[in-house]
Amino acid sequence: MRFGTVDDRLVLVRESGDGYRALDVSTASGGVLPNDAVQALARWDDVLTWAADADWSAGFDLTPERLGAPVPNPRQVFAIALNYAPHAAEAGFTPPPQPLVFTKFPSCITGPVTTVELPDGNVDWEIEVVAIVGRGGFRIPRDKAWEALAGVTLGQDLSERVFQLQGTPPQFSLGKSHPGFGPTGPVLVTPDELADRDDLSFASFLDGEPLQHGRTSQLVFPIDDLVTRISAICPLLPGDLIFTGTPEGVGNRRTPPRFLKPGETLVSRLDGVGELEQHFVRPAGNP
Repeated sequence: MRFGTVDDRLVLVRESGDGYRALDVSTASGGVLPNDAVQALARWDDVLTWAADADWSAGFDLTPERLGAPVPNPRQVFAIALNYAPHAAEAGFTPPPQPLVFTKFPSCITGPVTTVELPDGNVDWEIEVVAIVGRGGFRIPRDKAWEALAGVTLGQDLSERVFQLQGTPPQFSLGKSHPGFGPTGPVLVTPDELADRDDLSFASFLDGEPLQHGRTSQLVFPIDDLVTRISAICPLLPGDLIFTGTPEGVGNRRTPPRFLKPGETLVSRLDGVGELEQHFVRPAGNP
C-alpha cells in the first residue's frame, strides 16, 4: 500500500498515469481514522485493515506537486553518518563499529516537489532511503524490527557544509536543517509492496547529470539493525523518520568540490517508491 499527504491530511494513494489517485483516509473512513499522519501511524493496524477494503468512490486525481511529506510533523528524525563503506572511504574514514547517529530538526522536512532557497555557504546533496516508523517501540529485537516500521520513502539530506563542519569538534545538525533541507516522499510504501525490502535501488541526478547511486543491500548497518540499535536507547514513536545514510558521490568530496547553485534542479529516484524534485533559488531579496 501507498500513503501520502495532501494539505497535511493522510491519503491512500494509487499510481494513475503520470500522477496519482488519492483517497482521504479520515473522510473515507467516516471519521473513524484520524487525518493526521502521526496519529494514523499510531493506529497503523487499523489503517491497514481499513485500506485493504477501502471504497474508492470518493477518490480524486492528484499531481505529484500536490503531495506533501508522507509525515509532515515527525517528532523525531534520526540520521546515520558513514553508513556506506565507499562513502566513508571518500570522506577519509573507515566504517564505524556502531551507527553514528545525528538529527535533522523536524522543521526542515518538506514534500517531494519543492523550491529550496540556498543559504550562504556550500549546499550539498545526500540521497537516502528513509524508514518511517509505524508501531514503533522500545528495545525492539531485530527479528521484529520491520514489524515496527510502516514502510519506507525517499529523502535528501541536504547539507550546508561550511556551518556543518566548523568548530572542533564540528556539529552536524543545524547545517542540515535549513528550511527545505529534508525533502521526503513522494509516498510511504509498505514493505509488502517492495520486491526486496532489504535491497532497494536509488539514484540522483543534477540537471540530468548522474550524481549518486546505491542499493540498501550495501548498508553497513541495515535498516532492521538500525531500528534495533536506535530503539535500544530511544523509544521509536509513530511517525519518526530514520534517514539511513548516503552512498559515495557527495559534492564536497569531489575534485574539485561541487555544490548546488541557483537555477539547478536535483532529481532523486527510489525504485518502487518514486521521485523527488528540488529546484534551487537564491533567497528572496538576494540578487
